[in-house]
Amino acid sequence: MKKEKTAQLVFAALGGVGEIGMNMALYGFGPANDRRWLIVDCGVTFAGPHLPGIDLIMPDTRFIEAHADRIAGLVLTHAHEDHYGALLDLWPALDCPVFATRFAKAMVDAKARGNGFSSSVPIKVVKPGERFVAGPFELELVPMAHSIPQSCGVLISTEAGHALHTGDWKIDADPVGGWATDETRLRRIGKHCRPLALIADSTNATRDGASPSESEVAANLTKLIKDAPHRVAVTIFASNVGRMISIARAAQAAGRQVVASGRAVHRISEIAREQGMLDGIDEFFDQDAFSSLPRNKVLLLCTGSQGEARAAMARIARKTHPVIELSPGDQVIFSSRAIPGNEREINDIHNALVDSGVKVITDRDELVHVSGHPRRHEMRQLYDWTRPDVLVPVHGEAVHLKAHCDLGAELKIAEILPARNGDLVSLFPSQGVARAEIPAGRSYLDGYILCDPADSGVSERRKLSLGGHVTVSLCVNAKGRMEGGLKISVIGLPRIEDDEDFDPHATIRTAVAGVIKGLNRRTRGDAERLAEAIRRAVRGELYAIWGNKPMVTIFVHEARTGT
Repeated sequence: MKKEKTAQLVFAALGGVGEIGMNMALYGFGPANDRRWLIVDCGVTFAGPHLPGIDLIMPDTRFIEAHADRIAGLVLTHAHEDHYGALLDLWPALDCPVFATRFAKAMVDAKARGNGFSSSVPIKVVKPGERFVAGPFELELVPMAHSIPQSCGVLISTEAGHALHTGDWKIDADPVGGWATDETRLRRIGKHCRPLALIADSTNATRDGASPSESEVAANLTKLIKDAPHRVAVTIFASNVGRMISIARAAQAAGRQVVASGRAVHRISEIAREQGMLDGIDEFFDQDAFSSLPRNKVLLLCTGSQGEARAAMARIARKTHPVIELSPGDQVIFSSRAIPGNEREINDIHNALVDSGVKVITDRDELVHVSGHPRRHEMRQLYDWTRPDVLVPVHGEAVHLKAHCDLGAELKIAEILPARNGDLVSLFPSQGVARAEIPAGRSYLDGYILCDPADSGVSERRKLSLGGHVTVSLCVNAKGRMEGGLKISVIGLPRIEDDEDFDPHATIRTAVAGVIKGLNRRTRGDAERLAEAIRRAVRGELYAIWGNKPMVTIFVHEARTGT
């Protein structure tokens, strides 16, 4: 086929570039006014306490939704929440073919069942090395080692050139429960797929050396569990099946039974067992068996590595778990890392456990966790294998992206294209970056509702959390005189008994009476103007005494009869 000279291969991120999480990438091919689009990943990020009531944050997909009839397909690199967690919510508006590995499909289907969706997303299972076509894109999944089974890079081939989207990866010569990064295939890509753009993970670009192997963690966990005199509890990222296997093997070697607690651990272990990943591993006991097993013959595998308030480990630490209780001398291993933003919640759990006499072991104390992302030595190896012409650093915050660009310059990559969410990056036949070319914001999932941040009500919730809320209802007759008493509701203000200096109800009554007395009849007869005057007065009087300004809502009702 004759190459269309105006056809371009372009890249844009709706999430995941300039941040860690919410990964969603677009690849476009064709003339600028007639492009087909490929989506890689569809992830979420988690809301913190600064977004009260918000469950998850998802990419703003209005740009690609406007081109829904031009979407050739969507490919999942792996089944971590920050790469696939938004698929069930966003796919109906995209309505395109979806491609994934067998494990990733099982994770999507299980999530749909667990979260009450009436149906899952139709997914075509593809195998690594198996080439498949989506519109003008020829695609291939490339095995990459990571902290979840069946993680892949995506080789995207077009008439203009090739792009290797690495996804999350590392080089691990001895992985547990997953495949190794396919060096042979990557070398072939570097030899035969020219020109080549590398769109690559930057998470650990600031760290020298190489990430330790999962097998090294397995060996150390085996020793720790064997040497523990009493109960051992281990909390993990539930999706880390390799870690789950290492812990289960260590328990068996120490003569312990594995008790599983937490919905995610049960769900993912069931998927792994169905797919043969837990062959040779004894069935896990449910949490009800915990108290009946001898203290030195039990290993608890549970959720809550990030301090989640409703997860098993938080409830155990607070002594509110219905069936599991730890005793002084027991041991808890946090076989995980703290995701930025979760440190306070995790520390609270650590402190609660220590106060109970439980020994806490984290990755600061022992080798109980390794990253699933490459450090600089591994990144150099990837560049040596693939010899890219173009580099676009992704999957990282500003400091990670900058370090990745510097590494690319050190390795003399011909074209380094720094980008952020919303930039349109031209890969081939020419290179360049058009800043903020497409909309790339955020959507909030609030319960069952997916909404724009401006419409989420979060700003009002923040105000409520800071100053509480006051409601005043009064009735005014035709002459502007108040009839009956005031109805006052006060929520979230301090309550100090027998304190004449701060009695919110008395302060509010005084403020309302002052407004009624001070306004002329005409103004008192205008319900809207009267309500605003009372609102300002109430807020001002409370601030003068308390030092904070609550939200104030005033209802002025017109009396049906009056003198």
